[in-house]
Amino acid sequence: MLRNTYKEAYEAYFARLDLDELIDKSKVLVQNAHRIFFIGNGGSNSVCSHMMEDFGKMLRKQTFSFSDASLITCYANDYGYEHAFSEWLKLYEATDADLLVAISSSGKSINIINAVNVALSSNCPVITLSGFDDHNPLSKLGRINMHVDSHSYGIVETMHQVFIHTILDECYEER
Repeated sequence: MLRNTYKEAYEAYFARLDLDELIDKSKVLVQNAHRIFFIGNGGSNSVCSHMMEDFGKMLRKQTFSFSDASLITCYANDYGYEHAFSEWLKLYEATDADLLVAISSSGKSINIINAVNVALSSNCPVITLSGFDDHNPLSKLGRINMHVDSHSYGIVETMHQVFIHTILDECYEER
């Protein structure tokens, strides 16, 4: 039954020994960030838009999400989709005082990887959230790398949102 698959994935996720450490380290990055940028494709982009709103409202941070359809198609047309996110990030001149949260279920989205590399070249801290294969390219690029060991988009995307919301809620409680 599919319900059991989700239940097992959730239990495994919350039983991970390093989850507390990932959350604690992520909280420090969030609390120290001047601005927070969120990037992702498809369903992950929806998570980014949602988190941008919540982090801005609850933590009073400057937050940005590359999720406006007109802007995405403009940048994709002018720079190619593989460079749309990285060119957008260059526009805002992300620095070491900022934070990039990069989400890719597969961890293989070249547009996300390119943007992470732009952030890293500016010493901007990065939190990556990926799934599927644990050796995907994105899973090793961030200062914090959160990987969900599942090939189900639903499980991966849900766990990513739980992880980000946990960080947000704990940062909000500590304000």
